[in-house]
Amino acid sequence: MTHITLINPNSSRSTTAMMAQIATKYLPAEMSIDGMTATRSPAMIIDDVALAAAADEVVEMAMTVRERSAGIIVGAFGDPGLDRIRDEAGLLAVGICEASMLVGGEGGRRFGIATVTPGLLASFAAKADVYGVGNLFTGTRLTDGDPLVIAADPEKLRCELANAVRSCIEEDGAEAVIIGGGPLGQAAEALQGQFSVPIIAPIRAAAELLVRRIAGRS
Repeated sequence: MTHITLINPNSSRSTTAMMAQIATKYLPAEMSIDGMTATRSPAMIIDDVALAAAADEVVEMAMTVRERSAGIIVGAFGDPGLDRIRDEAGLLAVGICEASMLVGGEGGRRFGIATVTPGLLASFAAKADVYGVGNLFTGTRLTDGDPLVIAADPEKLRCELANAVRSCIEEDGAEAVIIGGGPLGQAAEALQGQFSVPIIAPIRAAAELLVRRIAGRS
């Protein structure tokens, strides 16, 4: 049995369980997954300061599973600590931002992001450049209101994200839209197939990318 680990840089255990459950749906039967939850971060990372601060603990957690995990998923949209996990722990690792942007830009497709966190806009644009798809990125559209309040109401979250997705498509010309955030995982799953363009769920994208990379090593 091949084992992988999903690291949640947010400190919500329920979010970790949700993300691991979603990822499981996209793993082969011979692969198992468990989740690890940060303890020094807020329940939901909503700005660049918290995102950067999360990196050290993410790397620490990865180090503790390096002997038993074939790969790591970093479950915050911003991929804190991802490069260091690869460099310092020597582990195969993917981030949900990395994976979803690579899917978004497949075949030269223009893609946007729909999310709840205005404090992370600069990091999203920077990551698009890092992953070589900055020229395809049409920008980020936000939900209205406090991100923590919206994220706590699943129905409101889905409705608000749907509005943001429409803006990405109709106003920005996006040919695919990423739902930008690990804690938005259930909403991302629910919104797939509801629009005229692909809706990219980042946890699914990361799970599928990690499976391919593990297979490529064998």
